[in-house]
Amino acid sequence: MQKLVKGRFGYIIRVVGVSQSRWARQMLTSRQDHEKVRTVVVPVVRHYSSLRPLRGDLLKFPGPNYGIPSRGIGMIVARVLRGALKIRYLLLGGTIAGGSALAKTYEQWKEALPDTKFLEELMPSQEELDAIRTALISYRDKIKDSVPDFTLDPKLKELGESKYDQLVLWFKERLDDAIKAAEEEKTEGSGFFTDDFSSDLKQHAISFSAMGSAAEKEREKAETIREKYESLQEELMQVQLKYQKEVERLEKENKELRKSLMLRAGDKIAHKKIKKSLIDMYSEVLDELCDYDSSYDTQDHLPRVVVVGDQSSGKTSVLEMVAQARIFPRGAGEMMTRAPVMVTLSEGPYHIASFKDSTREFDLTKESELSELRKEVELRMLNSVRLGRTVSHEVISMTVKGPGLQRMVLVDLPGIISTVTTDMASDTREAIRSISEQYMSNPNAIILCIQDGSVDAERSNVTDLVSQMDPQGKRTIFVLTKVDLAEENLTNPDRIRKILSGKLFPMKALGYFAVVTGKGSKEDSIQAIKDYEESFFRNSRLFKGGVINSHQCTTRNLSFAVSECFWKMVRDTVEQQADAFKATRFNLETEWKNNFPRTRELDRDELFEKARGEILDEVVNLSQVSPKQWEDALSKKMWDKMVTHIFENIYLPAAQTENSGTFNTTADIKLKQWADGMLPKKCVEVGWETLEDEFRKFMERAKNSKDHDDIFDSLKACVVDEAMRRHEWEDKAADVLRVIQLNALEDRSVHDKQQWDAACKFLEESVKDKLHTTESTLREMVGPSTKEQWMYWSYPTEEQKRRAAVKSELENILKSDYKHKNTLTYDEVTQVRKNAQAQGVDVDNEFIRETWHPVYRRHFLRRALAKAYDCRKAFYAYHQGLEGELGVECNDVVLFWRIQQMIRITANALRQQVMNREARRLEKEIKEVLEEYGCDRDKKEHLLTGRRVMLAEELKRVRQIQEKLEEFIYALNAEK
Repeated sequence: MQKLVKGRFGYIIRVVGVSQSRWARQMLTSRQDHEKVRTVVVPVVRHYSSLRPLRGDLLKFPGPNYGIPSRGIGMIVARVLRGALKIRYLLLGGTIAGGSALAKTYEQWKEALPDTKFLEELMPSQEELDAIRTALISYRDKIKDSVPDFTLDPKLKELGESKYDQLVLWFKERLDDAIKAAEEEKTEGSGFFTDDFSSDLKQHAISFSAMGSAAEKEREKAETIREKYESLQEELMQVQLKYQKEVERLEKENKELRKSLMLRAGDKIAHKKIKKSLIDMYSEVLDELCDYDSSYDTQDHLPRVVVVGDQSSGKTSVLEMVAQARIFPRGAGEMMTRAPVMVTLSEGPYHIASFKDSTREFDLTKESELSELRKEVELRMLNSVRLGRTVSHEVISMTVKGPGLQRMVLVDLPGIISTVTTDMASDTREAIRSISEQYMSNPNAIILCIQDGSVDAERSNVTDLVSQMDPQGKRTIFVLTKVDLAEENLTNPDRIRKILSGKLFPMKALGYFAVVTGKGSKEDSIQAIKDYEESFFRNSRLFKGGVINSHQCTTRNLSFAVSECFWKMVRDTVEQQADAFKATRFNLETEWKNNFPRTRELDRDELFEKARGEILDEVVNLSQVSPKQWEDALSKKMWDKMVTHIFENIYLPAAQTENSGTFNTTADIKLKQWADGMLPKKCVEVGWETLEDEFRKFMERAKNSKDHDDIFDSLKACVVDEAMRRHEWEDKAADVLRVIQLNALEDRSVHDKQQWDAACKFLEESVKDKLHTTESTLREMVGPSTKEQWMYWSYPTEEQKRRAAVKSELENILKSDYKHKNTLTYDEVTQVRKNAQAQGVDVDNEFIRETWHPVYRRHFLRRALAKAYDCRKAFYAYHQGLEGELGVECNDVVLFWRIQQMIRITANALRQQVMNREARRLEKEIKEVLEEYGCDRDKKEHLLTGRRVMLAEELKRVRQIQEKLEEFIYALNAEK
């Protein structure tokens, strides 16, 4: 005998009759028709989800006038094959327009299937069968120890409480009568049992014997029913698997036909605008939200499928089975998911994957490209983790397309951990929980809770977290993984039954599923895992024993259920979210109009491009600097750099000589050493600094213009600093300068009176500047003068008083010897110390020498200035070689003329290098810096900041999100 179950396995089994069976004869009694009828099984081609009841318009039970022909299953199979072949020929032979007709034919073929709704009234449900089975097993246990013979054994109580109580009461009454009769007739040998007692006893024995026989028959009947139920369940499972295979074959054939149709349609519209699919449009909205709201604020309530679970519970494996590709890296017990990975699944002719920010497509049918994809995912995860952290909030977005994939968006999160190891950051556990709570706090997020079935339920961390975020279980789907290991390890199958019925964990869910995602080997292909999963559930005692219902197992059923729940949530909430963003946009636009009424809305990228243009314009302005301006700036900076070295290391040592020959010899040696050593490098530094100064002058000048926007100041300054830090002068420049500088310094012949006057003026100005600096130093050493003390009420310190006393003594020595050398003799130092002590000032030799240096330098510079004045009119005497006879030595003027000529020639060479090469090289450096900053979002956020930038940025993002949402809603409504 065969019985059928109402729609609980995804396929309806329709039984018309059983040949010569008792059940068939009972059904056909009214017709007195015992002819043989056939069993017809019709698959209902429909993916069934546990989240909704089976729907459909079914026909009524066929009457006697239009019953199913005797050929039965052959005709049905022929009709199915004819419909399938008809679909294939229509699709392959049609064009784009033929696709619509094909879809209509396919729908008509489905509607033509026989109706089996009548079985819902005839056949019991799965719950009723479970209740019958439980009652039979319980009754079998009650009667298995029954004894048909009469005996006053306690087991008789199991046959019936009332009969047992009657027997006990009757036996006590007869026993009392027998005892009483025995006492009255002691002499007589009559027994205790009378005839009535014997007859009653026999009657009760017969009654209990009949009851034992009835119980035995009931036990045999229950055993028969149990065997028939088990055989029916086994047969149902085999039939389901058979037609599951048939449906998969048809689906595979349909995929190939749809792929061919997509490819043919793609060839015809290659040059037209490609229409995006619904899931791609929705994914773009989520990508925009990830960039706009990196903290996952409550504004973002768009649905996602959030995959959460304990570490190594099988989250990634479940996602890979849904995506039908091994796309994620794996580690042996090591944390691999370090950042949220948003995977958008959509249907397409080829099985490919790509990242949001990349144009490369990975072919998921090739193992080499799968390996490259996994490496890329791992690399992106490591790059997203910064500053020693273990996990990151940064979202890695990717798209997976392929034939037959269910359209949805899943977010794979790092696994929940209970212990932080030494190679993790100390806040890793809290960071993972924070990320999970952020995504699950979205009231429209579908929580896919993954639980490892091979470990004890008490070790679960994720179920408590999910129950806190979704107490009512209105958006949670529970998935039990590694069921194959659970079957091997668990001795009590009822524990898995409790898990899948929601009675073990402190959480509720919309649906419960059991899956197997492989044998634990990362080399297994998706097809091998699917075959293993199917084989396991076909032979599993959990499935055979009714612990797991067929609609609760396999990742295929899981993906159908999740996709259906996802799209239901999307349709219910997307318009509400669009209205929320519309209100946000209105608020932002109002704030902008009130705070920045005459300013164009430019986001950070647009502001950066504007700043880039202004900086490059200033670089171009360097070409507007005239050659004379360059040479003057270079000459001035060079003299400022080398004046100290010239006075201290060249002029003063040469001036201490006794005659002009020695002066010139000393000066030549010092100049040659200087030109061979540090002079060329110093001049290159001067050229670099002058270029920077001139460029910064243009930047500062731009700040004074009426169109200046101070929001760019930080960015411009940072770009210029970075470009100048990277910029280096050409290596050959120093060698070229060394040659021309040596030639200039070797020339000691002043050619004309104009050059002589210029040299004299240069010497006078240089000596005056040095003299002014020296006098300032002396004033600081000796303190304010008497006049300053009276006028400004300032008084010298004790040290300054001592300096003043020593200074006075040193000036007396220089007055007595006008051509004194630059050093003091020991006797002179002793004389100064004693004279100071005589005035009540106690000083040491070192103190005297420290005061001597500025005093003598002032004396020397005054002498040099007087000599420069005397040499103004000595050019002709110098030209004739007669300056010595006139008592005027003009070696100082010639020295400074040589230095002046060297500076002039060097400035000209540097100016040529700047205008011909270095300005363009600086422009190149600035462009490179701008390119790097343009790609560095953090840098731009740091340099371009303020409420104006943030408001414009937010306003632009909200507009984009709202526009994409409206486009998606329009397409969604059109699909309905």
